Amino acid sequence: MEPAIFSSLVRLKPEGPDTLVVQLYRGIRSAVLDRRLIAGEALPSSRAAAALLGVGRNTVNAAYDLLVAEGMIEVRPGAQPRVATLDLGKPGGVADPIRLSERALAAMVPRRRGLSEGRLAPGSPDPALFPADAWGGVLRRAARHRQDGAEGYAHFEGLPELRKVLADQLHRHRGLVFTPDDIVVTPGTQASLMIAAATFADPGDSALIESPGYISARATFQAAGLNCMALPVDAQGANPALADFSNARLVYVTPSTQYPTGVRMPVSRRLAVLEAARGADSIVVEDDYDSEFLWEGRGIAALAALPDAGHVVYLGSAAKSLLPGLRIGWIVAPQGSASAIRAVQRRLGLAANVHAQAALAEFMAQGAYRAHIGAISSAYHDRLGIVVSALTGALGDRIKLSRPDGGLQLTALLPEVADDGPLRESLNADGFAVSSLSDYFLDRPEQGLVIGFGTATSRDARRFAEALARHLDS
Repeated sequence: MEPAIFSSLVRLKPEGPDTLVVQLYRGIRSAVLDRRLIAGEALPSSRAAAALLGVGRNTVNAAYDLLVAEGMIEVRPGAQPRVATLDLGKPGGVADPIRLSERALAAMVPRRRGLSEGRLAPGSPDPALFPADAWGGVLRRAARHRQDGAEGYAHFEGLPELRKVLADQLHRHRGLVFTPDDIVVTPGTQASLMIAAATFADPGDSALIESPGYISARATFQAAGLNCMALPVDAQGANPALADFSNARLVYVTPSTQYPTGVRMPVSRRLAVLEAARGADSIVVEDDYDSEFLWEGRGIAALAALPDAGHVVYLGSAAKSLLPGLRIGWIVAPQGSASAIRAVQRRLGLAANVHAQAALAEFMAQGAYRAHIGAISSAYHDRLGIVVSALTGALGDRIKLSRPDGGLQLTALLPEVADDGPLRESLNADGFAVSSLSDYFLDRPEQGLVIGFGTATSRDARRFAEALARHLDS
């Protein structure tokens, strides 16, 4: 397609009511449905389209991702995007397209970035380390026993025995002091974030999100109708001195292991975050997603465990310690809010599987859970060393590795790369599920990669380092 023709099909208004991503997505979508773009027609690459339209490449990638998700266009590595073959000529005319809400569009955008599974995927635990035999035993016993009405609709907020053992575990290992009635069991962190947003904020409110930070937290809050603002991250984690808390209803932080940089927030910085939130009457959402894995220094109690912590919503899950597929997470409610969280959870229908809850309760109570964490921590620490060694050996000072204090991913800054998107796409095409560091920013993006090591082998690490060096050279 001629550049001038593409530019005429898509008219962007920077001051319009819709985001540039939504405007670009809707413009191309309408052109396809109106047959101004025909099946098989090539669209400009994301780089060329960004230059034509005067927008960032991430904006074009996000719009293209939405169109791919709807089947409007097809994207293959190394080739220009093309209009998909659609049946637009059915008898009776073409039905009007279903209008998606702004919240649905916000939820969809990040889901097409890179690969979600594969070699060196950020934050992915190794399924091979899952204690299948031990878990199978507790799960079979759970399935054979009645669960005090929870097979129906009782205990929607979580089985009493699981909430009791969670209260004990979180007190002993994270320093939290509360009762089992303050815990709500959910299907995972995404559900917990949606419940927190629905309980403590209204559509149109603002939320401060770490930048760089967890993309899915941003998407979940945007899907709840919140306006996300940047909370800049430095070598000590989220820095409240660099953000405006005055209009923030929610403040999302990962103090134990910042995602994706892996730094641990010191106590002084934690107190500063709490003070800033208290001054603005903000609710702090603490995502303690993988505090079990600590590679440097000594552990620090959870933010919610600090004296005068105030209004902190604590989130945890079994996704990294066991498996994401178990779909079990938990919320520890701030004082006086448990009943509201339970009500919102029920209305949203976000309850965890009852048999998995019963199995986890027994698994924790018998001590198998902590023993399992000890065993897999050693394996993950070794894999971190394997990846770091391979990268430093092959690339030297061409990259700047941020060795994490904890977690299952590390970041690599790329001083010689102006746009990490094409590099990530090339590595994804090679089968490596790494992510672009720039995608994790709401402000001042840095160029780099987010690399998982949870499933790494020596062979994977060596081949990845070689592939990265080859693509940097090209």
